[in-house]
Amino acid sequence: MDIKYFDALINALDLINDGIHIVDASGKIVYYNVEAKQLDEIDMDKAIGRHILEVYPSLTFETSTLLRVLRTGKPIYNVEQNFNNYKGDKISTLNSTIPIYYNNKVLGALEVSRNITRVRELSEKIVNLQKELYERESSNTKTSKSVASFNFLDIIGQNKEMLRLKSLGLKAAMSDSPVMLAGSTGTGKELFVQSIHNSSSRKYRPFIAQNCAALPSNLLESILFGSVKGSYTGAENRPGLFELANGGTLFLDEINSMPLEIQPKLLRVLQDGMVRRVGSATTVDVDVRIISAINTDINTVVESRQIRQDLFFRLNVITLLIPDLSKRREDIPLLVEHFIKKYNEKCNKFFNGISGEVLDIFMEYSWPGNVRELEHAIESAISLYDGELIREEHLPFQFKNFLTNSHRSCDISSIQPLNTAVEKVERHVIESALKQTDYNISKAAKLINVPRQTLQYKIKKLEIPC
Repeated sequence: MDIKYFDALINALDLINDGIHIVDASGKIVYYNVEAKQLDEIDMDKAIGRHILEVYPSLTFETSTLLRVLRTGKPIYNVEQNFNNYKGDKISTLNSTIPIYYNNKVLGALEVSRNITRVRELSEKIVNLQKELYERESSNTKTSKSVASFNFLDIIGQNKEMLRLKSLGLKAAMSDSPVMLAGSTGTGKELFVQSIHNSSSRKYRPFIAQNCAALPSNLLESILFGSVKGSYTGAENRPGLFELANGGTLFLDEINSMPLEIQPKLLRVLQDGMVRRVGSATTVDVDVRIISAINTDINTVVESRQIRQDLFFRLNVITLLIPDLSKRREDIPLLVEHFIKKYNEKCNKFFNGISGEVLDIFMEYSWPGNVRELEHAIESAISLYDGELIREEHLPFQFKNFLTNSHRSCDISSIQPLNTAVEKVERHVIESALKQTDYNISKAAKLINVPRQTLQYKIKKLEIPC
C-alpha cells in the first residue's frame, strides 16, 4: 500500500469515536487509535509492541476478547469486557473482534470497543437503589406504596375496544399468568401494566420495570439475574431484578429487543421459578409475575427472530393489543379534557378547552406518537401560553397549517356545498336526538352513538340552542 494511503487510513481511524485495537498473532499490540488511548489512559509509545496482558494485567487469556479470537480464529460481536486500567479505574467496554487472515493463517486481530462504563455504573446504581427501596418497604408490607402508580381508572377512553381491553386487563389481574401487551409507542401500554399489578393480589409487593432495548447482553444478564463477587472484574454480590421483584411483578418492556443469547436463560427462570446469579453455582427460588410488552407487530416477532418461539409462547399466555389513537378518535375529546385539567393544575393555568379549529386538527391528524404526542401537544400549549382556549397558534410545529396543507390539493369551491350539506344533516340529526331525549345531552349522545364531549362540541359549533 502506498505510504500516503496508509497514513490517510490511520488518520481516519483516529476520527472514529470507538476505540480500535490491533494485535499480531502473538498478542502484541501493533496499533490503537486516539479513542482507545483516552479510554485506557495509556501512552501509545509505551503500549506498542507489548503483549496485551502486560498492558492490561486485569485481563486473562480467557477474559480477553482479543486473545480469544486469536485462539479460536472466529469473530465475536457485541461482547462485554470488564477490566481495570493502570489507575485502578473499572472500565466496561462492548467489543466486536475479528481475526485478520492471510493465506488461511491468523496474522492478528482487530477489535472495536465502545465505552459503556457509565451505562454499567448507572445500571448498578439503579439496581442498588431498588434493592434499598424494597428492603425498606418489606418491613411494612401492608402499608407500603407500590412503585406502580396507575390503575384502570387512569386509562381514559370510551372506545369499545378500550373498554373491552380494560375488562380483560382486570380479569388478567386476577391470575398470575404472564401477560404480553403489543402496541405502538405512546399508546399507553405501561398504564395497562401498572393497572394489572395494582388490581392484583401482588399490589403491595414490588413492581419493577426494565427496558430490554439498547443494553449489551452481559449487562442485561447481570441486571436481571444478579451477580456474585468475582464473576467479572468489579463484580459484587448483588441481587438481580428477579430477586428484587420476588412476590411482585417484573415488567419487561421492549422484550423483542432482548438479546437472543439471554432469552434461553429467561425461559429457564420462567419454567423453573429459580434464578442463578452470574458466576454463582447455586439457585434462588423466586415468585415473580412477568408482564412483557412489544412495540412492533406481534405476528412477526417470531418469524423475524426477535423472540424465540418457545419464549414467546411462555410469555404470550394473555394478549392485549393496544390500539393506536388514530383507531379510537372518539376518545380524543376525553383525552384533551383530561390533559388540560392535568397541566392546568401543574402549571397553575386556567384553560377550559380547545378551539373548534384545534379539535378539527386533532380529529384529522394521524397521531404517529399516539396518546403521548397528544399529551405533549397540550402540555406545550399550556406551558407556553395563557388564555381560555388552546388555539392553532399555540400548537407545536407539526400542527401548524395542518388543515390548510391537508386540503391544499382540493378545490375549495367544490368542497363547500358538501360541507354545507354535511352540516345540515348533522344539525337535523342532533336536533332530532335532543328533542327525543328532552334535551338531555348524555341521552342524546348515546342515542346517536357519539361521546358526550363530541356532541357538546357539535352543538357549540353549529350554534344549536339547547
